[in-house]
Amino acid sequence: MPVAAPVPAAGRVRSIELPEAEPAVAVHAGAHDAIDVTYGELGRWAADHVLAVAGPVRGTYLVGPRDTPAAAAWRTEIGRPVVRVTG
Repeated sequence: MPVAAPVPAAGRVRSIELPEAEPAVAVHAGAHDAIDVTYGELGRWAADHVLAVAGPVRGTYLVGPRDTPAAAAWRTEIGRPVVRVTG
């Protein structure tokens, strides 16, 4: 998330600057019990489109436990930075 100034460390949380990236994105709906399935589907989609992962996965909690205790309403955006594989 873009910030106007450095964010001070708090406990184990540290801010880092991530390089600009073009991500392949999927939104996982519901509880996090099966979020690994969405990660896998996104990875498979990238591979099917001759794309390779080019950096750390980025997750954004659009709606989560802090917003509602109803896990069915949770939405997690998963972004995998990708680049086209050339041969």
